[in-house]
Amino acid sequence: MTATGVSSIEKTATPADQQRLNEGNGDDYEDKIVQEFSHLLEKSKQLFNGLRDLPQYGHKQWQPYFGRTFDVYTKLWKFQQQHRVLLDKKYNLKRWQIGEIASKIGQLYYHFYIRTSETNYLNEACAFYSAIRTRAYYSKVNREEKPDLMVKKLRYYARFIVVCLLLKKTKIMRELVCELNRQIDEYVKAYDPDDSLEWQLVLNEISTFIDVDNQLNIDHIPITLSYRLTNSLIPPLPIGSEKFLSNIQLYTVEEILIIGNYQDQIKFSELTIDMYRMLQAVEKQPIESTSIYDEKTTVQSPTSTNHQQRDIYNLSDGDFQHRPNPHKYLLYKPNFSQIYAFTASAFKELPNHGILLLYISADGYDTHLKSKIEQSYDFGGVKTNNRRDDTIENSNSSPTSTTNTLGKKSSPSSATAATTTTTTTIGSIKDIHNIFPGDLYPFLRKPLFLIIDSNNSIAFQNMPNLFGQPFVSLLSPIKLPTVFHDYQNKGSLFTLFLTSPIFAFCFVCHLNDLTNEQWNLCQEHINKIIFEITKLFLKSKLVDSTIYHFFVDEFLRLFLSRFVFCYAVLRLHRAFKGSGFYPSSQPQLSNDLLENVQIHKMILELSALLNVRQLFLEGPLTTADLISSNQ
Repeated sequence: MTATGVSSIEKTATPADQQRLNEGNGDDYEDKIVQEFSHLLEKSKQLFNGLRDLPQYGHKQWQPYFGRTFDVYTKLWKFQQQHRVLLDKKYNLKRWQIGEIASKIGQLYYHFYIRTSETNYLNEACAFYSAIRTRAYYSKVNREEKPDLMVKKLRYYARFIVVCLLLKKTKIMRELVCELNRQIDEYVKAYDPDDSLEWQLVLNEISTFIDVDNQLNIDHIPITLSYRLTNSLIPPLPIGSEKFLSNIQLYTVEEILIIGNYQDQIKFSELTIDMYRMLQAVEKQPIESTSIYDEKTTVQSPTSTNHQQRDIYNLSDGDFQHRPNPHKYLLYKPNFSQIYAFTASAFKELPNHGILLLYISADGYDTHLKSKIEQSYDFGGVKTNNRRDDTIENSNSSPTSTTNTLGKKSSPSSATAATTTTTTTIGSIKDIHNIFPGDLYPFLRKPLFLIIDSNNSIAFQNMPNLFGQPFVSLLSPIKLPTVFHDYQNKGSLFTLFLTSPIFAFCFVCHLNDLTNEQWNLCQEHINKIIFEITKLFLKSKLVDSTIYHFFVDEFLRLFLSRFVFCYAVLRLHRAFKGSGFYPSSQPQLSNDLLENVQIHKMILELSALLNVRQLFLEGPLTTADLISSNQ
C-alpha cells in the first residue's frame, strides 16, 4: 500500500480555492497544516511506543496493531514531504526530526523482518537507514546540546550496523563502525555521560564480531561468508526419489526457535555468533535491493504479506525461490519461562504438515547424581538464564537489540547485566533454571527437528518418541581437542559445520589464508561431497524411515547432509580421537552413511589438494578399523 498522506483540505481544494486560502486565510490554512502534522506525529509516537508492549510471540496478536502503526507513519512521511517548506517556517521542523521519522520507519521494517523472517524487509530497513546517512539528517544533532539526541544518533548507528551485518554489506558496515567511534568520542567529550563505558563496550563487541566473521582470507583479503541458502547449495533429490517419497508423509519446517545461551560466546546486540550463523542458514539469499530512498520516497506497507496469508509451499514443485522463509524466534539468553512460552506459541501456530525446528546453543548442565535412572531429568540438560522467571517478555533489551528494536530504552549493557551464571541451589537435586530432555516431551506431539549444540548434548540422546510423531535430533560432540579450546568463545564448531561446512573444514585444518583458486576448488569439492551424501540417504537400506519425513525440506535436507559431512571429517581427523569428539543423532544414522568409504576418499582427496593431508588418517576407514575403534 502506497502512502497517501495528503490532508483533507488538499483533497477537496481546487487551485483557485487554494489561492484564496493562501491570500485570505493563509494563517488559518498554515495553522491547520501544522496541527495536522502535530497530530500525526503524536499519534505515530503513541502507536510506536505501544508496539513494545505487545507479546513477542504468536502471529495474530501483533499484526493489526502493527498495520495501524505503519499506516500512520506512511501518512506522516508523505505529509512532511508535501509540506516541508511550510513546516520549516511555521513548525521549525528540523532535519534531525525528519531523520527520527525515517529511523522509526527503518525500525518498523526491521521489526517486520524479525516477526516474519522475510529478508526483503531488511533491504527496506537498510534503504531508510541509508537515506538518513546520505541526507545527513543527524549531522547537526551535536549542536543541539541535548544528550538524549546524541543517544538517538548512536542508537541509529548501532541499528544500521546490525542491518548491514545481516545483509553482508561489509564495506558500509566498517565505515559505520568508524563513524560510530567518532560519534561516541564526541558524545563523551561533550557530556561526560554515565553510559560512556557501555557505549565503548558496544563498539568493542561489534568490532570483535566483524573480525570473527571475517577471519578467512582469500588472496590475503578477508572475505565475508554468506550462510544463507542459494539454489546452488541445495542438494537436489536424486532422480527417481519422487516415487520413493510418494508413499511417505512429507513435512516442511514452518516454525523455528533459535536459542543462544552460551555464557562467554562473542555476541553483538543480543545475537551470539552461533545464533547469527544459524538464523541465516534457515533463510534464502535475499535479492539485492536497488532502491534508493530520498526525501521524495514513498513508503510501502508490508502488512498485506503477513505470515497467515502466505501460500502453502508446494512440496512437489521443488521451486525453492518461491518458498517463504520459515518463521523464527531469536532468544538471546532467555530464562526457562521465556523458552517455554515461545516454544508453546510456535507449537500452537504450527500448520498441518509443519515441522518445529528447535535449535539450542548453550553451556551444558550435569546433575552429577550418583544414580542416573530417569533419562528425562537425571542426566542434566543445558543451562538457561537464571534471572527471575516471573515474566515472559524480556524487559532488559538493549538499545541495539535485534530481537526487540522497538523495546524500552535502556543502557547498552542492560542485555548483559542479567546474565549471571546458573548455579545449583544448595540442597537441591536439580537446577530449576535449566532445560532438560523431559521439558521437551510435550512438544513431541507434533513433528520436531531438534539441534543441540552443547558440551552436554548427550543428555538428549535417548529421548523417547512418546507420540509416534516424526522426531529427529542432531547433537554436537561433547569434547573438543585441546588445540581448539582457545576458539570456543568464537563460535561452536558443530554449528559452523551445519551452517558453513567450507569454513568449518578450513578451520579444523588451520587454513585461514587461501588463494582464490584453492577457495573455488574447496567450495566445488565440498558441494560435491554434500550432494553425494544426499544420494546415499536415499540409496541406503538401513536409514531409519523417520528421516525421510524431513528429507523433502531443503533446509533440513542440507542440515542432515552437513551433519554426515561433519561426522566424516572429524572421524578422519587425527586430532579428534574417541566417540565424545563426534556428533550423534537420534535416530542413529547407519554406518553406510557415517563411515562411507567413498565419502572418506573424497574428503582425503580434498585434504591433499589443500596440502593438509597429514592432518588426516592414512586412508578410508575399513570394517577392521571400525571394529578396533569400538573395542
